[in-house]
Amino acid sequence: MIMLDVKNVSKKFEHFQLDNVSFQVPQGYIMGFIGINGAGKTTTIKSILNLITVDSGEIQIMGKNVAIHEAELKQSIGYAFGNVDFYTRSRIRTLTKVVKTFYDNWDDEAYRRYVRKFKLIEDKRIAELSTGMKVKYSLAIALSHGAKLLILDEPTSGLDPAARDDLLDIFRELVQDGEISILFSTHITSDLEKCADYITYIHEGRIVGSAEKDEFIDTYRLVNGKVEELEGIKERLISHRVNSFGFTGLIRADELPPSAAVNVAIPNLEEIMVYYSKKEAAHV
Repeated sequence: MIMLDVKNVSKKFEHFQLDNVSFQVPQGYIMGFIGINGAGKTTTIKSILNLITVDSGEIQIMGKNVAIHEAELKQSIGYAFGNVDFYTRSRIRTLTKVVKTFYDNWDDEAYRRYVRKFKLIEDKRIAELSTGMKVKYSLAIALSHGAKLLILDEPTSGLDPAARDDLLDIFRELVQDGEISILFSTHITSDLEKCADYITYIHEGRIVGSAEKDEFIDTYRLVNGKVEELEGIKERLISHRVNSFGFTGLIRADELPPSAAVNVAIPNLEEIMVYYSKKEAAHV
């Protein structure tokens, strides 16, 4: 089953636009949604949540159009991010009493279970929570009303490595039974290398690629060689950098000439994103 299906979504603003954005999140998997700041990740997520009206295209969750079935579908969506910036002076216990009234399938027993699991102290005010605990509180709320699609917008941003690793373990655990799907938006690509099943990469409002993680990475090669070897391959490179030792560049695997006299390696997600960010606008 396809949990989330984004079809040809476009939205134009004065200085930015989403351009024909399409990707799918299968049920029971984690989709890493990557791109540099300003690439369109948050705008896409707002479109999925119907917080902005798209100019064209369609978004379906569990086979239903979000624009038509918004109220029904939001009962099955959980949204977690790196901050809880409303009612910050309220205690967890008080805020939960308000939030639970919005959900038809709220489960108090499940909530108590996640409060214990995430070691949340209900007498604490929201403003007193660390960034990691705010994300865990958002997850506890989402999972207590039976959310099947979790949308995580930069949930690990600002966390120390130990706290990030703790959250990644939680995300992996949540999808183990195949019921819950996660769209995980981040620019911290190392997190996705640890937990994502699929990768969707957005660059300047357009989808560069969307595939199973290893397949996505295998689409590219990192090449390096002497400066005099650059001319023979330069036009095929997505981008490159030159230093005193020679050059290093990113190329699509199917663009790599078999006879090229260069060293070839498999890049990681961060290297793919970095070299794409250096790509000249004229060649995007």
